Amino acid sequence: MVKVKLIRSKIGCNPNQRKTLVAMGLRKIRQERSFEDNLVIRGMISKVAHLVEVTKS
Repeated sequence: MVKVKLIRSKIGCNPNQRKTLVAMGLRKIRQERSFEDNLVIRGMISKVAHLVEVTKS
């Protein structure tokens, strides 16, 4: 499991990065979600790595 926390605003990001955040369910700053650790989630995290904080749980 990995925890993903949105730490920076999505203002100024390109539309694909915004859609990735919405698909991950991250809409507000400091919002956290837990996901199974797989390649799909890792790919989504790499798209928005500068906006999120990832921790293993």
